Amino acid sequence: MYVVCRDHLERALDEFVEIYEMPPDLYELEQVSLTDWAAPTTCTFCDKPPKYLVV
Repeated sequence: MYVVCRDHLERALDEFVEIYEMPPDLYELEQVSLTDWAAPTTCTFCDKPPKYLVV
């Protein structure tokens, strides 16, 4: 799972496909509501606010 900014979306997609050998599901964090999970405040790869959830 990756929580990434717009700049690192492609990197997250590439890594996910390389590891799991299947395409991920992609969600905009603003559109996702999970009860037992709070999104991190920074991108997996940098300190920018995240925009996407890649799972």
